[in-house]
Amino acid sequence: MQIPLEIPIKFIYAPVAGWRWKEEWTVFASLISELALLTILLIAVGVLSRTKRNVLDESEINQPANSQEALLQGTNIIAYDSSDLAAATNNFSLANKIGHGGFGNVYKGVLANGVEIAVKKQDMTSRQGFTEFKNEVKLIAKLQHRNLTKLLGYCVNGAEKFLVYEFMANNSLDKVIFDPARRGAITWPMRFNIIKGIAKGLVYMHHDSRLTIIHRDLKASNVLLDREMTPKISDLGLSRVVEDDVEEKTQHLIGTRGYMPPEYMEHGRYSTKSDVFSFGILTLEIVSGQKNYDYRHPVYDIGLVDYAWRIWSNGNAIELLDPMIEKPGDENEVLGCILVGLLCCQRGPQDRPSMIQVVSLLEENEMSRLNFVPQEPYYSKDSSRGAGVETARMM
Repeated sequence: MQIPLEIPIKFIYAPVAGWRWKEEWTVFASLISELALLTILLIAVGVLSRTKRNVLDESEINQPANSQEALLQGTNIIAYDSSDLAAATNNFSLANKIGHGGFGNVYKGVLANGVEIAVKKQDMTSRQGFTEFKNEVKLIAKLQHRNLTKLLGYCVNGAEKFLVYEFMANNSLDKVIFDPARRGAITWPMRFNIIKGIAKGLVYMHHDSRLTIIHRDLKASNVLLDREMTPKISDLGLSRVVEDDVEEKTQHLIGTRGYMPPEYMEHGRYSTKSDVFSFGILTLEIVSGQKNYDYRHPVYDIGLVDYAWRIWSNGNAIELLDPMIEKPGDENEVLGCILVGLLCCQRGPQDRPSMIQVVSLLEENEMSRLNFVPQEPYYSKDSSRGAGVETARMM
């Protein structure tokens, strides 16, 4: 509806022109009333639409877990009842809490049949909706590999969401490798097997599975260890599926300081080579037993990656090995891992190896590695020292 422009003008100058102001005012008031009514109708339509959408969302998520529409047809993933999970974890008591991640708290539980489980309970404040949760569950369910944590099931109870995993007896890698009381017991052969296992898990995610998956938050706390110290990559809540290994871009950076590559921190670009960079950092951490984001060499006052590069260039790379463990008889495995770590930490994604090449380097002999010469790797205050910040969420 269009308001004649001359009406307010006549109204203002009516006393001078002898204008019939009562008649014109009636018309003007009528137009204003119609506009107000139209505005109210538009607001009502918006409210009703939003209410309908919320009702649909609530009706979708408030179904009991065992009667929900099949989330995972064709898989053996179980839809657990929330009461069973509460009983298994002693009502999610603090005594059963074994960790915390971006998803929420993690609790140890024992089901009625005696099976040990790990239950991730999503924080109520999480922005992840049911659709995103469903997509995440479907993604994890499609991944089956020795070096990936196995998803047993899920549960949705109103606004509460749970993921149920196989229980890892030795907790997460960071609880072992960075603990002064435990890391001495993690011998070099064990560390080498952990590094190779993580690499093989990433090869599966990047190349061998039906989907190309970028983890985007690979770090020590997201690697779990079973009774045999077999590493299992976990926490795929931030993962992304890409086609043909193309580079993606985002304006919302989500990850962990100390593990994020420069192209992601500076321009929001990520690819499988982002995981390669994180793997390089993780490898140097496993070799040294030191956290990347808060390590400073006591003499040189430099970070972990910088220190690894310095002693590599000087021919003394073996000095990076954790002094709390015994040096292996054959140091080639240690040197090969340090070489891989430095190659993976190159500034340009194109200069980093693929995870297939990484596995090949780890399993081949010293002469084969001579063909790979690392350049000075990337390190900076932002990437190598995160002031202890576990998760960085930056716009």
